[in-house]
Amino acid sequence: MILLDGLWWLLLLVGPLLFLQRRLHRETQAIFLLVTRRSEIALVLFSLLFFPGVLLHELSHYVMARLLGGRTGRLSLIPSPQKDGRLQLGYVETSATDFLRDALIGTAPLLTGGLFVAYAGLHRMDLTGLWTSLNIQGATLLDTLDRLHQIPDFWLWFYLTFTVSSTMMPSASDRRAWLPVTMVVGVLIAAVLVAGAGPWLLENVASPLNQALRAVAVVFGIGVGTHMVLLLPLWVLRQALTRLTGLQVV
Repeated sequence: MILLDGLWWLLLLVGPLLFLQRRLHRETQAIFLLVTRRSEIALVLFSLLFFPGVLLHELSHYVMARLLGGRTGRLSLIPSPQKDGRLQLGYVETSATDFLRDALIGTAPLLTGGLFVAYAGLHRMDLTGLWTSLNIQGATLLDTLDRLHQIPDFWLWFYLTFTVSSTMMPSASDRRAWLPVTMVVGVLIAAVLVAGAGPWLLENVASPLNQALRAVAVVFGIGVGTHMVLLLPLWVLRQALTRLTGLQVV
């Protein structure tokens, strides 16, 4: 079970990250709508707020498709409401290839976004050091705020980490090739186990795989943390604007 702790942490964090993303997006859109009272202006402000993450997301699709020999068409970073009520912040047209390349193209934003979040969170914002000071050294809130103030460009990196982690998850269309890849991998693993290579897998594959899963869990954890820091203040702000304006965003 210890060898699978990375998987458990990953599964534990995926749901909260997706929930916090959607909730924070709704709160942000509601605030912009209450302030401007015009849906088109609120849409522009919302897209500008998340532009760095959307740019990285779509460029990741584009570059991965080109590297794998896939054809690409138009790339758009202009937001557009969809018929099902969703807001599409951008898209890139790619031709269908085989299921493996399609899966890699769809996963590209998660790979590049995860690398960026890990770099920004662990190296630029020193979140590991902050966590250590809070839990081991018993630092107070004022000590922590003073430490944040001493980190160069902390709030810039916090903003970039938030926008990237909030837009790095693959969309439904990005995930269309995941099922056949999962099925092929499952069949291969079953064949290996039937052939009696289970002990070899545990000895040679389990540990590196668990380390990789732990790394992904850390990325998701940073995303959850940044969203949690912002969600409560934004909720309070929306409630205050609702009372001041007398308007309710449904």
